[in-house]
Amino acid sequence: MLKVQDLYASYGAITALHGVSLEIAEGEIVALLGVNGAGKSTTLKSITGVLRPVKGSITFLGEEIANRSPESTVKKGISLVPEGRDIFGSLTVEENLRLGAYANYERARYKTDLEEMFQLFPILKERFHQAGGLLSGGEQQMLAIARALMSRPKLLMLDEPSLGLSPAMTDQIFDLISGLHQRGTTILLVEQNAERALEIVDRAYLLATGSLEFSGTPDELKRKVDIASVYLGGDDNDHCEVHL
Repeated sequence: MLKVQDLYASYGAITALHGVSLEIAEGEIVALLGVNGAGKSTTLKSITGVLRPVKGSITFLGEEIANRSPESTVKKGISLVPEGRDIFGSLTVEENLRLGAYANYERARYKTDLEEMFQLFPILKERFHQAGGLLSGGEQQMLAIARALMSRPKLLMLDEPSLGLSPAMTDQIFDLISGLHQRGTTILLVEQNAERALEIVDRAYLLATGSLEFSGTPDELKRKVDIASVYLGGDDNDHCEVHL
């Protein structure tokens, strides 16, 4: 479904990605792991068109999408739940969800999709007319995911969905992600909580300082990579310790 080849991206004179390549097949849930500054969010921004790659290819459903606008990427079928959620706090839950559906808005389908969101996120029905900024952190994350789903994405990308959440709410979010996967949603998950992510994904990629260090199944990654060392030892510029 998605294929990224030899991707380079930069912020001014600073190169953030060095030849990153990855693939996601339809129906998979794939994790993109790494410490802060590894290039995870930059990869997502490049895929969505928020950041223009310096070099490389990004194909989605067989079509080149590198350097497309974010709006055209959404219409193509890719939705991103950004780090920090980025909901519109002054707008109601209803208005946030309506904005999520704007790219492919159809009145009849909108009502059907709303009902589906209420089934997935019952709290959003209760909070429907409340301002998004009044929701708890976990409720805002649910709203951000629901907003992304309103565009009926073929690929859902989640950037640090558990960031800043309580352990109990983190459990709910991971259960939700697993449920979406079981429903057939293709997911690319960026997550600092590597151990939790590896419990639910089919495959994982590990980034360090903008370069791909490892790719494989969760079991393969756990055998070959010292996860505790990666996430708890050294600074953001340290390379991952991979045991081959």
